[in-house]
Amino acid sequence: MATNWSGRRVIGVMLLLTAGVFVLGMMALCVLWGILRLLGFAPSFWTMTEAVATAVTAAAVLGGAILAYRELSELSTTRHIEVADRLFDELNEPASVEARRRVFQRLPRDPESGIALLEDADRAAIKQVLNSLDRVAFLTQAGWIPEDIVMPWMSPMILKSWIKLKPWVDYEVDRRHEPEYYRQVRALAERSLAWRKVHGMSTEVTWIENAL
Repeated sequence: MATNWSGRRVIGVMLLLTAGVFVLGMMALCVLWGILRLLGFAPSFWTMTEAVATAVTAAAVLGGAILAYRELSELSTTRHIEVADRLFDELNEPASVEARRRVFQRLPRDPESGIALLEDADRAAIKQVLNSLDRVAFLTQAGWIPEDIVMPWMSPMILKSWIKLKPWVDYEVDRRHEPEYYRQVRALAERSLAWRKVHGMSTEVTWIENAL
C-alpha cells in the first residue's frame, strides 16, 4: 500500500509540475509577445503558443518515461525479494536441512556398491535434496534474480550437496539411460562453482563430525 501511495504522489507532483510549467510558460509567452509588439515586430501568438505546448508535451513525455522506469525498478526489486525469500524457505525448511544432514553423514561414496545398503529414509533424503535443488534451479533461471544476490549464502549448500550426490546422479543417468535426469541440478551446481571461482571464493569443502 505504501508503494501505491508513493506512486500516486509522484504522479500528482508530476501533474502539478507540468501544469505549473505550462502556466508559467504561457505567462512568459504573453509578456514576450507584448514586448515584441512594442518593438515593432508582429509575431504570431498562436505559433508561439504551439511552441510552448510542444515543449510542455515533451517534458510530460520525459517525466512519464522516468515514472515508468521507476515503477519497473520497484517491481523488479519486489520480485527479487520474493524469489530470494522463496529460495531461503526452500533451502532452510526443517525437512530440507534434515535431508541434507542425512545425505552428508550417511551417503556411501560408491553408489554401485552402496545402493544395496540404502535404507528407505536414505532414499527419501536423496530425493528430498535433489527435488529441493531442482526447485532452486527453477527459481534462479536466467533473468529471475541476479546471482550476486543469492549465491553468497546459497552456493555453499548447493556445492556440499552436489559433491555427495553427483556420483549417485551420474550412476542413475547411466543405469536409466536418461541424460535429462536432474540435469538442471547439475547445471545449478556448475553455475555455483563458476560463481565462487569468479569471486575468489573457496570451492573446497571441509567435512566435520557432529556439525550443527
